[in-house]
Amino acid sequence: MKFNVHGKTLQQQLAAVSKVVNAKNALSILDNFLLEVKDDSLMITGSDQETVMTARMEITNQGLDGKIAINAKRLMDVVKEVANFPLTFEIDENTGAVELIFPGGHFSFMGVDGAEYPQSFDTDDLSIEMTIPGDVIRSGLDYTLFAISTDTIRPMMTGVYWDFHEDDITFVGSDTHKLVRYINTAYRPERTTSFILPGKPAGILRSLIGKDTEFVRIKKDDKSAIFSFGDFRLGCRFVKGNYPNYNRVIPQDNPNELTVDRQVLLAAMRRVSLFASKASSLVKMSMADNVVTLQSQDLDYSTKADERIGCSYEGSPISIGFNSVYMLEVLNNLPGEQIIVKLSDPGRPGLFMPFEQKENENVVMLQMPMQVIE
Repeated sequence: MKFNVHGKTLQQQLAAVSKVVNAKNALSILDNFLLEVKDDSLMITGSDQETVMTARMEITNQGLDGKIAINAKRLMDVVKEVANFPLTFEIDENTGAVELIFPGGHFSFMGVDGAEYPQSFDTDDLSIEMTIPGDVIRSGLDYTLFAISTDTIRPMMTGVYWDFHEDDITFVGSDTHKLVRYINTAYRPERTTSFILPGKPAGILRSLIGKDTEFVRIKKDDKSAIFSFGDFRLGCRFVKGNYPNYNRVIPQDNPNELTVDRQVLLAAMRRVSLFASKASSLVKMSMADNVVTLQSQDLDYSTKADERIGCSYEGSPISIGFNSVYMLEVLNNLPGEQIIVKLSDPGRPGLFMPFEQKENENVVMLQMPMQVIE
C-alpha cells in the first residue's frame, strides 16, 4: 500500500477524528487510527466503541487498496512535525511496517493489522433517514450543549434531546438545575420521533458543522444513528431511557416580567457573585420600581455585596434566589442585547428569553430558584 498526501490536510483530518479517541481505552486497538485506502480516497477512522468517526480525504494512490491501524498519538505527533511537506506513505500490510517519506528524510514505525479494528456502524440496519439543514443543528447544539449534565447518576440528562414533530424540531438540554428548550420551525420533519444524543458526539458534531455545511444526512433507528456531512461521518449510540417531559417544568403563568440589558445584568452578576458563599453561590435578585437589586453574602468570611441596575419591570415586588454560576452560564448563552425574565413566585423557576426571538426560532432558558433566608 502506497499513497501520497499533503501533510497539512492530513493533520487537519487527523485532528478532527482524534476528538473521538479516548486517552485510555479498554481495547488497546482503539488507541489507533484505522487508515483505509480505497481508490484515490483515504478513510481515517477513530472509535471509543460507542462513537465512531470517519474522515475522508483525497490522495494519490500509487499501490493497492488496503488498511492498517496506526497509534493515534504517534501519528499525530509525527504528522505535526512534517505538516508543511508533501508526504508519501509506504505500508507493508503483512508486517505492519510503515515508512513515512518527506523531502529530505523519512520515519519508520510499526502499525497493526487493520482487520483487528472493530467494525463500524452498518447503515443498512438504520431504517429512518432525514436530511436537516446544517444551521438548524448548529444552532440547536449551540444553545443546549452547555446545559446538559455531567452526572452519570441520571444518564438521560447527559445528552441533548432531539424531539421531532410534524412542523418543528426541538432541542433540549438540562442538568435539573437549568433547562434550555430551542424550537426551530424552519425545518419541517413531517414525522414524529426523538432520541438523546450523548454529550461527546453532540460536542464533536457541533465542532465540525461549519457555516458552509449546507445539510446533514441522518440515518437512525431506535438505538443509534449515523450523521453524514462533507467529508465526515459520525456514528453513535443513543443514551438509553426516556427523557423527562420538559414542557411540564416550564411555568406558563408568569405575571412578573423583567426587561433588562443582558450585558449590564451579566456584568453586575459577575461582580456580586464574587462575594457569594462558595458553598451555595447564592445571589438574591429583588425587582421593584424598575430597579433590580442583586445581593450576595458569605457569612463565613463576613463579606457581602449589592448592586442596583435599571430595568423595565411589570408586576408585584419580588425577591428570588439563583445560583450565580448557573445564572452566568444562562446569561452568557442567551442571544440578543435585551432579555426578558419571567417570574411567578420565589419558589418557582425563572424563565429567561431574548426580547426579540429570531425568525423561525424560539429560545427559552429556565433556572431553578434557591431558598433565600432573610
